[in-house]
Amino acid sequence: MIATPAWPPRSAPRLFVEGSIAEGDPVTVTGNQANYLARVMRVAQGDTVILCDDRTGEWAASVSEAGKREVVLRPDRKLREREDVPDFTLCAALLKKPNFDLVLEKATELGVRRIQPLITRRCVADKLNLERARSIVTEAAEQCARTALPELEEPIKLDAMLKGLDQGRRLFFADELGGAPAIEAFSGHTGPAALLIGPEGGFDDAEREAIRAFPSATPISLGPRILRGETAAIGACALWMASAGDWSASK
Repeated sequence: MIATPAWPPRSAPRLFVEGSIAEGDPVTVTGNQANYLARVMRVAQGDTVILCDDRTGEWAASVSEAGKREVVLRPDRKLREREDVPDFTLCAALLKKPNFDLVLEKATELGVRRIQPLITRRCVADKLNLERARSIVTEAAEQCARTALPELEEPIKLDAMLKGLDQGRRLFFADELGGAPAIEAFSGHTGPAALLIGPEGGFDDAEREAIRAFPSATPISLGPRILRGETAAIGACALWMASAGDWSASK
């Protein structure tokens, strides 16, 4: 017996598009997205493309017109509602560009809801190209089949982040001077949470004192070795998702 091919095909390209998607309403993509579909993926009329709008969810769409400068798609069927990711914020100090790019990409893949870049006293960078950063998280979301884009904020200073943080949100911060083992601190936690990761040089004494003064701050340890900033951010996010996030089948 011949197996029925999967539909939509697993190889179908995925795109996040502007505006809300509705069944039958044409979606026109231009620029880099059109170039990707037409020149890289070589879509043709009738091919399937998976669309997400960060509002209504995920849709299977068929190609109506495939030009070099624009591609017109017709949403045929909703496949999934927009996912409800855990209320988990990564507050990460800025790093050198390639390293912070990796943090943005992997935090998106791991399911972080919100990314708040931080400027601390020992940061080696104090600026972030937000448009470029949003492109990185969008491409990562497309690659890992997320239907909800992480919220990406403008970089702010550490003291401003602490002042603006919801008092009811648990703040876990990776303290190189020690704290509770991360897996123990995360296990069983429910409710909103934030993870604070410092720069490669760590927090200075005044910053550490300010963080520890936050009512819901919990210092955590990420093991016996000194980790690079990007390693700490990615590893701690993975631990949180595994112990308190949505990696468990029961969540």
